[in-house]
Amino acid sequence: MSPATARAGGPLLLGVRHHGPGSARAVRAALDAARPGAVLIEGPPEGDALLPLAADPGMRPPVALLAHAADDPGRAAFWPLAGFSPEWVAIRWAQEHEVPVRFIDLPAAHSLAADGDRPQGDSPEGGEADAVRLDPLAVLAETAGYDDPEGWWEDVVEHRGARGTGEDVLGAFEALGEAMGALREAYGDGGHHRDLVREAYMRQRMRAARREFGDAYAVVCGAWHVPALRARTTVAADKALLSGLPKVKVETTWVPWTHRRLARAGGYGAGITSPGWYAHLFTARDRPVERWLTKVAGLLREEDRQVSSAHVIEAVRLAETLAAMRGRPLPGLTETLEAVRAVMCDGSDIPLALIEDRLVVGDVLGEVPDGAPVVPLQRDLTRQQRTLRLKAEAEDRELELDLRKDTDTAKSLLLHRLRLLGIGWGTPVASRSGTGTFRETWRLRWEPELSVRIAEAGIWGTTVLGAATAKAEADAAGAEELGEVTALAEQCLLAGLAQALPAVLRALADRAALDTDVAKLAKALPALARSLRYGDVRGTDATALGVVAAGLAERICVALPSACTAGLDADAAAEMRTHVDGVHGAVGLLADTDEGLRERWSAVLAVLADRDTVPGLIRGRAARLLLDDGRQPAEETARLMGLALSPASSPADAAGWIEGFAGGSSGGGTLLVHDDRLLGLIDTWLVGVPERAFTDVLPLLRRTFGAYEPGVKRTLGELVRRGPGGSAVAVTTGAAPEGFAPELDPVRAEAVVGLVRMLLAG
Repeated sequence: MSPATARAGGPLLLGVRHHGPGSARAVRAALDAARPGAVLIEGPPEGDALLPLAADPGMRPPVALLAHAADDPGRAAFWPLAGFSPEWVAIRWAQEHEVPVRFIDLPAAHSLAADGDRPQGDSPEGGEADAVRLDPLAVLAETAGYDDPEGWWEDVVEHRGARGTGEDVLGAFEALGEAMGALREAYGDGGHHRDLVREAYMRQRMRAARREFGDAYAVVCGAWHVPALRARTTVAADKALLSGLPKVKVETTWVPWTHRRLARAGGYGAGITSPGWYAHLFTARDRPVERWLTKVAGLLREEDRQVSSAHVIEAVRLAETLAAMRGRPLPGLTETLEAVRAVMCDGSDIPLALIEDRLVVGDVLGEVPDGAPVVPLQRDLTRQQRTLRLKAEAEDRELELDLRKDTDTAKSLLLHRLRLLGIGWGTPVASRSGTGTFRETWRLRWEPELSVRIAEAGIWGTTVLGAATAKAEADAAGAEELGEVTALAEQCLLAGLAQALPAVLRALADRAALDTDVAKLAKALPALARSLRYGDVRGTDATALGVVAAGLAERICVALPSACTAGLDADAAAEMRTHVDGVHGAVGLLADTDEGLRERWSAVLAVLADRDTVPGLIRGRAARLLLDDGRQPAEETARLMGLALSPASSPADAAGWIEGFAGGSSGGGTLLVHDDRLLGLIDTWLVGVPERAFTDVLPLLRRTFGAYEPGVKRTLGELVRRGPGGSAVAVTTGAAPEGFAPELDPVRAEAVVGLVRMLLAG
């Protein structure tokens, strides 16, 4: 049957590969030749009311049709469309020619209800491709002698079929449909039984279109479905397949999408690995290879690589030669990347990875017009984004904020409120500009899935502020542990949620009063102390929070000594040491308003340092904190170390004391360099450890001393090699080791003053 005869005897069935630029051009050519009176497209019928927005000047693909359950926004599905998607081309053709265009796939109301707790949706590009066990393109490619389905599709469709017009293009669609028919005869539904239900619904919609338009309509769908849509079935048989389907109420809208999300690597099975390359093939009507390699050269020049016009010419020649050797009509992506690696990248994969990321995939982000329906929360967020000039972008970018500026503070509040709502547009990162509390650094990246998170968060309120406040109050009421509430209090202050603080503080006071686990109390206190600091920086009244924090600190001071008993195993002792460090830092912040608290905490540390029933790890840490704060004389520290390292102590406990005192990033190595008494005590103890015990304590010692800077380790080794009197302290007493002067040389010291001032100023 010729294409013309098939056209005359029924509707025009255009089986495509979703997101295939060759298919997209062929669809346009076929529609131009056939001039159908209506166009039906694979997609959820709930999107019909949104189709007119595709013609809006503010609509720029890639975009996605989003459908979600009205009572459960987290149950959602996307139908993404790029500018090179055949479905998008068909929609725009119908609008340009003023003919009806409709979606005919199974309604999202059924597919979302059937998907249960983890909906994937029936997307035009991959929801079905992930579930179909059979890859029809792979089978056809293998039959044609190709190892790579992508390469086969490029040769057969992208480079050849897409160049035809009129009857040639219609014939190509007919041939592809026949090939799929042979596969359906051999493999049935390919292992995806839901296809049968979807295709039954599509046939029903086609019958309705026939009653309205006769056979003068076209259907654009995945090529896999063409044989099923062409098959002659009864209305009763299709109704039987569709009877009893579950159903939910759904809401739909358009949302921006990205090229990266169209790629398999982006976490959504789009069926294509190179959306940037496909977009180029669709837009470059002539000399696609030359234009592509020119783009590559421009990108490499931006990265300060020396790439000339001669490199481009040579790369084109090499790509064409490779294609000819492999029997391909034109160079594909494989040939062009191989040519780029050899000619422009000097054989290196490092710049090639940049090209694949920026050009082969890309970070193009679509736009949706203001007229698209959105939840009120999205509307408020969009307004704030414009007011604060925070543009949603698909690529990572860092945002430096100075909280002394009103605009930057407003940006910070917005980002923190969104995080509390589970909308992770921004992630806080360490600032490179300084360490002041008035600085914040964020890494921003807009992901299409955030549209679903916004819809979910819409149940809490119509504005970002209102929704975040309601969410914080609900989280406080539902929190089961003290740590959850303290973290929430910190978030409320960061987000400026003054109205939520009373509820959070009530929950905090209630759980703090009931919680008797000192470890949980100690874990909660640092967050409260940080919250008080944020209140100062942001001008938030946190007086009530200070009262709760002070009460929590008092309870810790009372209960901590008894909790740090010898009954703790090694893991529990290590956890408790972390809590001691956290409380110590928190006390330093709280002591600004309660100097007596610092004294009481120092008394607790003194008890921990001197009580032999406390594990050595904690005793050593307490002694070190007291020494650093000037609350304990050096002589007392040496006495405690002597007791801890005496023969009466077990080697494991002694090694734990050393780790607590001198381990980690606390500057213990520098302390030992400058205090020969402490270094001598450790050296004497280490030499006297029995051989069997030494094997047991060696991992602890390696963990302690292995963390030191290389220069510190080298100096300690040299001091130990020199023996008694060879430490840095001996320099000040006149017993100078080789390489050191007995007194300060003012001339040499003056020489470095200028450099030190410059470093400090920077």
